[in-house]
Amino acid sequence: MKALVLHEQVPHQQTTPELALQKQAGSSSQIGLSSYSSSSHNASKHDGQKHGISSAQTKHYRVSIDDVPKPIPKEGEVLVRMSAAALNHRDEWIRKGQYARIRPGVILGSDGCGVVEEVASKADEHLLGKEVVLNPSIGWGANPRVQDRDYTILGLPVNGTFAEYCAIPAQNCFPKPQHLRAVEAAAVPLAGLTAYRAVRRHGEIQEGSRVLVTGIGGGVAQFAAQFAVALGARVYATSGDDDKLATAIERIGLDGGANYRTPEWYKTLVQKAGEFDCVIDSAAGNSIDTLLAMLTMGGRYVFYGATMGRPSSLNVQMIFWKQLRLQGSTMGNDEEFGDMLRFIEKHHIMPIIDSVRPFDEIGTAFEAMSEGRQLGKLVLTFAPFS
Repeated sequence: MKALVLHEQVPHQQTTPELALQKQAGSSSQIGLSSYSSSSHNASKHDGQKHGISSAQTKHYRVSIDDVPKPIPKEGEVLVRMSAAALNHRDEWIRKGQYARIRPGVILGSDGCGVVEEVASKADEHLLGKEVVLNPSIGWGANPRVQDRDYTILGLPVNGTFAEYCAIPAQNCFPKPQHLRAVEAAAVPLAGLTAYRAVRRHGEIQEGSRVLVTGIGGGVAQFAAQFAVALGARVYATSGDDDKLATAIERIGLDGGANYRTPEWYKTLVQKAGEFDCVIDSAAGNSIDTLLAMLTMGGRYVFYGATMGRPSSLNVQMIFWKQLRLQGSTMGNDEEFGDMLRFIEKHHIMPIIDSVRPFDEIGTAFEAMSEGRQLGKLVLTFAPFS
């Protein structure tokens, strides 16, 4: 079968940002995702910090589409023939060496939808032929509040969805929402689950809540905004791109937003919307104090990433006086994944998809993500999509 495989680090002298899919000797196709010039890397130099890796330590890996053996499901696993998969920034950060426990030889990809073709256990035969969405949370553990230390995510360190077939625990297969096609369902798992946990468990968002979602160009942010709107909240968003912001406001049904590149945008937004009950953020960095100042008394700052790194200061006096809550959040447990899919089906939520392309054009999808051109998920298909 064909799969996108992570290989050893590329030589340091390779600094071209060329991302085209290039045919190599033999049966594999290498994506020239070698490295970046310093100018293109500056925007994400802090990304590694949120994974416990300093930017000075990061090294780039190469990826290629290889012919690899079809996996054989073990006891408790099923074999899924993939219909569609989707990229996440996680895939790009792994390729840049900005994740811990990187394992060359692994098949990347955390999002996917497909059909169960084989089962290893008789107890799972009811799944044969079923169209399923894959939960990328592997081994969350018994505590619904926090993941076990052995918790992993599909696509690293275990093989993921960027392949024609994927072997996965049967308990990680969930029925596809009926109103979604495979290409739409494949866009949901990682971003949808991360957003759902941030909104429902930690954000405690309900009808009438005032919510600010930062960086609306990202997949998690878009799902968070969609979920909050479905709950009846008043939802606003930020972006550094006026066109992306306007599109998101129209497509998601937001109450408004602001371009964070505009001077004193936060004052203007608070004057318009009022102070917020909850801010959902992925940037952190030196924007935290500004976002905390936008919260009402007893407000909640929920963050699921730190793309801007650590803050140089933190206004702790404001935190205790306003009785604010700072809450980290990541992915979610199996029960939340099922709840999230049912919520999507109940409210007929449609993932925002930027583009759909064949799997062998994955190089152009990485290129679009690297350059930040997309608004919505980048989806790959392994067959004529349904």
